[in-house]
Amino acid sequence: MDFLINLLVSAGVLMLLAYLMPQVTIKSFWTALWVAFLVGILNATLGLLIRFPLNLVTLFLLQFVVKLIVTAVIIKVVDKLVRNFEVRGFWPALVIAIALAVASTLLERNDEEYDSAEYQQTALVQGPLKHMVS
Repeated sequence: MDFLINLLVSAGVLMLLAYLMPQVTIKSFWTALWVAFLVGILNATLGLLIRFPLNLVTLFLLQFVVKLIVTAVIIKVVDKLVRNFEVRGFWPALVIAIALAVASTLLERNDEEYDSAEYQQTALVQGPLKHMVS
């Protein structure tokens, strides 16, 4: 379920950036979904293989910067693969990578807060019951 939500949010971010930036063109929301899916899959596979040696070179001190740059390169690769998606230049791809990272971070933080609140509610409900059973 989290994957689908992340995919939909990423597609929405792509559509928003295509609306705001003249250098980015996306024909439809389905194209944005396909681009978000490809960026996610390529980032998880090819991006991991590219990031690891670069992180070794930087002694893992610039992990976030390396991840953003590799994601921007992957966005440019997806630009070449998908016909109805165009990013003119590297800087717009870097802006997209930053926006996707921010959206993903906000989703993860919101999910962690939800899990924490759910745990606290469960502890509050089960706490008094433990004493009644003993």
